[in-house]
Amino acid sequence: MSVEVQKLEKNMAKLTVTVEAKEFDKAIADSFKKNKNRFNVPGFRKGHVTQEVFEKMYGSDNLIPDAIDFSLDATYPGAAKESGLEIVSRPQINIKNAKKGEDFVYEALIAVRPEVTLGEYKGIEVAKADEVVNDDDIASALKSEQEKNARLITVEGRPVEKGDNISLDFEGSIDGVPFNGGKGEDYPLVIGSGAFIPGFEDQIIGHNAGEDFNVNITFPENYQMKDLAGKAAVFACKVKEIRKKELPELDDDFAGEISEFETMAEYKEDLKKQLAEAKAKRAATENENAIVDKLIETSTMDIPDPMIDAQVEGLVADYGRRMQSQGISLDQYLQITGMTREDLNNQFKPQALKQIKTRLVLEEVAKAENITATEAEIEEELQKIADSYKMELDKIKGFFGENERKQMSEDLAVQKAIDFLVENAKLV
Repeated sequence: MSVEVQKLEKNMAKLTVTVEAKEFDKAIADSFKKNKNRFNVPGFRKGHVTQEVFEKMYGSDNLIPDAIDFSLDATYPGAAKESGLEIVSRPQINIKNAKKGEDFVYEALIAVRPEVTLGEYKGIEVAKADEVVNDDDIASALKSEQEKNARLITVEGRPVEKGDNISLDFEGSIDGVPFNGGKGEDYPLVIGSGAFIPGFEDQIIGHNAGEDFNVNITFPENYQMKDLAGKAAVFACKVKEIRKKELPELDDDFAGEISEFETMAEYKEDLKKQLAEAKAKRAATENENAIVDKLIETSTMDIPDPMIDAQVEGLVADYGRRMQSQGISLDQYLQITGMTREDLNNQFKPQALKQIKTRLVLEEVAKAENITATEAEIEEELQKIADSYKMELDKIKGFFGENERKQMSEDLAVQKAIDFLVENAKLV
């Protein structure tokens, strides 16, 4: 096998790989072995025809597609390694020659890790994130606890107000004709939540329980259900029940119910400590992000498109898994929102580009400062994983081969590079 490397613009490269004819002929033989039980050849039982007879009758063209796959699987990893390039994308393959008795030749278009020219990374100056817990923070946290422990009580003698929890019957129609998805019974709705089309909830305010009334709305032009977009509709409505939240008093009894403390004063003191810890962590993350963002701004790199596409693909796949966990497929989500796959990809593109740039500058800092992960640090990380899964360390190690340990080592080095930047930054 021979590999010719041609560097292209914007950190792209083309590998021209030539595989000797005898190796490709072996791949054709493997293709025949894989498929011979599928061939119906007159005069032979299925699976009993020889390759020589088959090729005399039909030629070798039917065997070439699988032979190509076998050859690519067998040769591309070695060709990529032989190129000496740091490849960061899947190859786009272009077959140049694939005939029996001849050299197998293909081209692989690949993206190469871009070179990074770092800006000044020592003494980066950023505004220090706020770590102080004030009275408003404590009041907000207490309010949140009240909301979580609130009771809903039925309201009588007054109409619907903003913030009420109501039970609603409704049926929508366009030009007097009901439409699919426009009907609900005993639908729970918080007035002011924005759960319904703009203007809908406002028209419920002022109506009493048991009262029949109409709500007139126009669906937005960009409404996800295209057959309703831009159309005027009338919803026949009835409020079945009005309920409002009743918040618990901030007293010692409440403190005892939601915590280990007997008094509200003790609970507030502990809450302040918890808020301080959380705010300190949040501030540390904000400081790190600000420092890295500043470094990205002053550094230069030319990101190849396939590298961005691969990152976007990963983000979309993660998003799809999150949707699936909520009982909806990615295709269903796209249909509901009226988005195309391209729209979704474009939505994730800025995030993907930011992630790539962040990783590249941090790896470059680690390289410049000879920052690496020690075996002890890798061992410590593996122990953390073992503890989180309540498994023996040796068992966890069994899941981490050479590639996984290499990735862990790189990730730890990147985190140490962040620590280095923070230690050498100016927080003002």
